[in-house]
Amino acid sequence: MIEPAIQQKIDQWLSGNYDEATKAEIKDLQQRNENDALADAFYKDLEFGTGGLRGIMGVGSNRMNRYTLGMATQGLSNYLKQNFPGEQIKVAIAHDSRNNSDKFARIIADIFSANDIKVYLFEALRPTPELSFAIRHLQCHSGVVITASHNPKEYNGYKAYWNDGGQVVAPHDKNIIAEVNKITSVDDIKFEGKPENIEMIGADVDEAYIERVLGLSISQEAIKRQHDLKIVYTPIHGTGITLVPTILERFGFTNVHVVEEQAEPNGNGNFPTVVYPNPEEKEAMTLAMQKAAEIDADLVLATDPDADRVGIAVKNLKGEFVLLNGNQTGSLLINYLLQAWQKADKLAGKEFVVKTIVTTDLIKKIADSYNVTMYETLTGFKYIAEVIRELEGKETYIGGGEESYGYLAGDFVRDKDAISSCALIAEMAAVAKDNGQSLFEMMVEMYTKYGFYKEELISITKKGMRGAEEIQQMMADMRNNPPQTLAGSKIAAISDYKLGTRKTVATGEEQKLTFESSNVLQYLTEDGSKISARPSGTEPKIKFYFSVNEPLASAADFDATEQKLNQKIEQIQKDLKLK
Repeated sequence: MIEPAIQQKIDQWLSGNYDEATKAEIKDLQQRNENDALADAFYKDLEFGTGGLRGIMGVGSNRMNRYTLGMATQGLSNYLKQNFPGEQIKVAIAHDSRNNSDKFARIIADIFSANDIKVYLFEALRPTPELSFAIRHLQCHSGVVITASHNPKEYNGYKAYWNDGGQVVAPHDKNIIAEVNKITSVDDIKFEGKPENIEMIGADVDEAYIERVLGLSISQEAIKRQHDLKIVYTPIHGTGITLVPTILERFGFTNVHVVEEQAEPNGNGNFPTVVYPNPEEKEAMTLAMQKAAEIDADLVLATDPDADRVGIAVKNLKGEFVLLNGNQTGSLLINYLLQAWQKADKLAGKEFVVKTIVTTDLIKKIADSYNVTMYETLTGFKYIAEVIRELEGKETYIGGGEESYGYLAGDFVRDKDAISSCALIAEMAAVAKDNGQSLFEMMVEMYTKYGFYKEELISITKKGMRGAEEIQQMMADMRNNPPQTLAGSKIAAISDYKLGTRKTVATGEEQKLTFESSNVLQYLTEDGSKISARPSGTEPKIKFYFSVNEPLASAADFDATEQKLNQKIEQIQKDLKLK
């Protein structure tokens, strides 16, 4: 039996002003007694999380479709008009290569235009970071990109941006939802577009963006000497193909090999060569790493479908290709930027970098050594963008990132940017080679200087309504029954970002955290380990982040130290009953 509240919502869709195809799909589910599917499709409304709207495509209030997109866009339109009275409001819209992305982009363009809002609509698929850039470049008040990033093919999403080019944060996110909730009928959505309010954009914005990315380069001489660095690149059927090869060529790299099987954004959005189009997954990198082995490449680069995340592979000390995780790549990139800025005499004392609370603390050690301030934010790149906005004109942003493969150098984009990151990672590899090193050897050298930090992530998927309840229960159990030790080291402090407190275990003393409330719990041990638990804001998952560290005396000790750190992580997982 379907709960009465859910049935009521289903009945509203069947009797309301929804198209016949939508109603037919609901009736088909009913006839086939797909009660679980119906309940999951209607038990709640899609809400803005750390990445805006994201969900499975299909009929229902908990699905991505023209009506949930329509309510979000109408609510955003109403909110924009309240915030910018008397102004000609402008928005930019982009989309990725997923199923329905181009159709969804056109629907929301029509709705904005029907609300007398000027729309700049990209003529074809474009990377998310270019949408962020376009908002500021075209002096827009807001923007939207249709993407579900690295999620499986059945998902799509809607990321809303504010006039600074960053994703919407408090209070705007909650206020937009409040406006959406005021829409009690689909009849309130203005679907009938006004073509005169829609302007197609493309090459001109591409070139303006490319010019700014080229301005990030610091080591052009090294690139000239190492221009034939062997680079393998895969866009994993996504938007990166539109700009990454061009950027690498314009930076000066002449030996770039694109993985042809994954080069074209597949029109049907099904990502045929991968299970998940996610550079965090080894499986998604298989074809690229095979090609790298064939040509003995120096570097492998892979971007996700909307090209805001980048994964890399390099040869280890034994000459084997290995994937670097997001913490390793982020640390390397920050380390390189600070070294290059110092060498170029660009550090004036007002620079800063940013990372999230679940990203490696190695970045802070690196920043401290250069007397560069490091700010920490909640998980979600929109919070990094918020720091950049707040410090604009006061301090100089160098770079930042998060463990989930998202990085940003420079402030002309206000979201993670795999396009510019690919270029700078390639530049970093060229500098390493110019110094007789591989990128892996550069990383080991970094570890010998600052300590060997090892991180690991476990994601546990709990789908549907019951899954959400299980995740909440897991978080409650960890709050109410914290461990006393992990891997033999006592818990020194517990940070609860939902309650906004950090408790010192030995004394019971609590201090206030200066973050907005977020459902994240962190255990800090006496030996410097950090374990974080966090339900995902965009997927039906709970994520556990593990960070441990040890001094590294020399490159010769790398394998033994890594083994020790791996054993420590495994023991922590056992202690938490995750293994």
